[in-house]
Amino acid sequence: MIITVKAPAKINLTLDIVGKRADGYHDVSMVMQTVSLFDTVTVERLSGEGDGITVACPDYPDVPTDDSNIVCKAARAFFDKTHITPSPLSIIIEKQIPTQAGLAGGSTDGAAVVLALNQIFETRLSMDEMAQICAHFGSDVPFCLLGGTMLATDTGTTLKKLRAMPDCHIVICKPAISVSTAAAYAACDAREPKGFLYTDELIKRLYSRDIRGLATCLYNEFEQVMELPAINEIKREMIACKALGASMSGSGSAVYAIFLNQKKAEKCVNILKEKYNNVFLAKPLKDGCRVEKVEP
Repeated sequence: MIITVKAPAKINLTLDIVGKRADGYHDVSMVMQTVSLFDTVTVERLSGEGDGITVACPDYPDVPTDDSNIVCKAARAFFDKTHITPSPLSIIIEKQIPTQAGLAGGSTDGAAVVLALNQIFETRLSMDEMAQICAHFGSDVPFCLLGGTMLATDTGTTLKKLRAMPDCHIVICKPAISVSTAAAYAACDAREPKGFLYTDELIKRLYSRDIRGLATCLYNEFEQVMELPAINEIKREMIACKALGASMSGSGSAVYAIFLNQKKAEKCVNILKEKYNNVFLAKPLKDGCRVEKVEP
């Protein structure tokens, strides 16, 4: 059987660092949103015995195709937690989501594999049961599986479904730079606590359906502490194109902006494409990974 899954990117509408835990991890409070920028993941159960996994990612030579790829970790977690005897698999990843962008490109591929294997092996797991498996190999993988608009707290693994983000147009741009997540967390640790959470304010705007007010609450603490000129330059160009608001996603380096007017969003895309290779126009989604095609 061959299963093809559409795996969406995510953006962070907010990312507040609440504090550092005794175990070295950080508590966060953030609103995450899936958007219509997709990787396509095809999983095939091969004949024969053994647990070999063949991974291919044709257009992204920098993506590892050995056991270090998250899709391999996803498959092994699925077999381990369901107690199913592993079978050889072929996994093909057709990437559109840029890597090292803060858009969960790897995490969403891993979630897609769990969804595909659930159907291939007819395990009939619920979405929540699959999300529990996903949590074993990545903190934001359960969100990528479930998708929509969600509040993530604790270390990012406690999820609460929120009212859906209002319809809008989202321009996404990834510059060539990368951001060190470890350095970003260290900079946050050195900063004085700000005393309030942008996440709380943004959730109020979600429930009042105030897209303009929501856009003023976009916030990423990593962006604030790192002060990256490339990020600020993209944001300036987006705001000059009449975006309602703009922010960096996750640990970066992708930046996104919210527009109500489609023509203004399309103009922004065209302007950014003159300088940057990875520019996309997307919309908010109400779900996460979904099976697109089933072949016997």
